[in-house]
Amino acid sequence: MGTNQEATKSAGMRIVPANQAGSADLEMVFGSRGTAWDCQCQWFQNPGKAFDALSVQERAHDLRAQTRCGRPDAPSTSGLVAYLGDEPVGWCAVEPRTAYPRLRTSRVTFGGRDEDKDDVGVWAAVCFVTRTGFRRRGVSRALAAAAVDFARSRGARALEGYPLLLPAGKAPMWGELYVGSRSIFADAGFREIGHPTPRRFVMRIDFEKP
Repeated sequence: MGTNQEATKSAGMRIVPANQAGSADLEMVFGSRGTAWDCQCQWFQNPGKAFDALSVQERAHDLRAQTRCGRPDAPSTSGLVAYLGDEPVGWCAVEPRTAYPRLRTSRVTFGGRDEDKDDVGVWAAVCFVTRTGFRRRGVSRALAAAAVDFARSRGARALEGYPLLLPAGKAPMWGELYVGSRSIFADAGFREIGHPTPRRFVMRIDFEKP
């Protein structure tokens, strides 16, 4: 068993590809109000004005189509769902970086880097959601660890994250907290390869070839 799998088990969580979760489980994680509910993890999928043009119901429909939830035999999915016992408690969006059009023009993602934006071998973990009532239990930390094993097992060459580190007294802007914290990526084995803005980092883990 790999280090990240051990970390996940030690946290007492079961984490599965999102296509193995049900639609009702996703609804419970995203809740019925607040930023996560409003976004439905569609911010990175819909750049420019496309996001604002969608209703919450349309965003939720798109999330379920992307995850292929309730279809355990589906060949692909777009994230992971965490459980404590039988309770769905968390979500992590992780798939090839090319699946997130908003990243293509992001100064955080590509500023100062000569990267092939069409490289499907580089994956990204872009969003973490912890269900209300289950915060401060290490859900995001366990999901970050599981994302490493998931991306590697699906053939990724590398996995990136774009976390936040808030200076003391600074409040987050809309949606920033959902990119994860620097510490959860560092604990999962990522290294810092960029610091493009005062509050954002680029963290990356490269996988050895078999």
